[in-house]
Amino acid sequence: MSAAEAGGVFHRARGRTLDAFPAAKERDWKGPFYFIQGADPQFGLMKAWSTGDCDNGGDEWGQEIRLTEQAVQAINRLNPKPRFFVLCGDLIHAMPGMPWRKEQTEDLQRVLRDVDREIPLVLVSGNHDVGNAPTPESIAEFQQTWGDDYFSFWVGGVLFLVLNSQLLYDASRCPALKQAQDQWLDQQLSIAGQQKCQHAVVFQHIPLFLQSIDEEDDYFNLTKTVRKEMADKFIRAGIKAVFSGHYHRNAGGAYRDLDMVVSSAIGCQLGSDSHGLRVVVVTAEKVVHRYYSLDELSKKGIEDDLMDLIKKE
Repeated sequence: MSAAEAGGVFHRARGRTLDAFPAAKERDWKGPFYFIQGADPQFGLMKAWSTGDCDNGGDEWGQEIRLTEQAVQAINRLNPKPRFFVLCGDLIHAMPGMPWRKEQTEDLQRVLRDVDREIPLVLVSGNHDVGNAPTPESIAEFQQTWGDDYFSFWVGGVLFLVLNSQLLYDASRCPALKQAQDQWLDQQLSIAGQQKCQHAVVFQHIPLFLQSIDEEDDYFNLTKTVRKEMADKFIRAGIKAVFSGHYHRNAGGAYRDLDMVVSSAIGCQLGSDSHGLRVVVVTAEKVVHRYYSLDELSKKGIEDDLMDLIKKE
């Protein structure tokens, strides 16, 4: 594979859209489809967590390589193929400027290059990808390595919005970039609100909330003020669901008509869930999702009730 071909796998998000899906061909509803959501491969965290040094540890990531390879193999075996595979952030563990960042990135890219070419990658930025308090430089590095940090795309009449949730968490070092995303998002939500799409769905790394819109502020959610503002914006625009990671456990809840889906990690688990992926089926009426362990998806594939939804005309 040439350098140009390899770059194309990861630089699909340019100009605030995804070149894998031409909008002119994808704006109309054509029937049910599905996609795969993963989160937090986070190469290096398993070693760092085991040694109790999450800030400086993470000099080995062989376990994460094997798990991500298993995820890729499971996805490639699915029939019919998912329309895309979205990774909701924390692609690697090493923060900007920290040791092993380059090596972790190269190893993850090597594994992800094996995703079937007919299954486009959708890459979302997490706090370990751009920093807890991102800077213009750290975001530029992400864009150069992985593509745009926020963008939208259409698949089968559904509008998907990818956000840089770190700009919602702490934009103190890049306020102009937050303002730009805010303005862009308002434009996108206006399109969704005019009901020019069958559904609209958001991907971001940090959940709005883990279980309830009124829960206390935490490392793993957005602050009450921000989450309420964003959730109300989403609901007014008719957003059906927000899919995220960050928590390394499965969680989620509903706020009015908005489904907040928190998926556990491909990599390090911080609770009792298995390393896994989420299958998301989009029908004319609803968005249905189910989390599978990597072993389940590898051995059994997608269950019949979900397959029946996908096959419905």
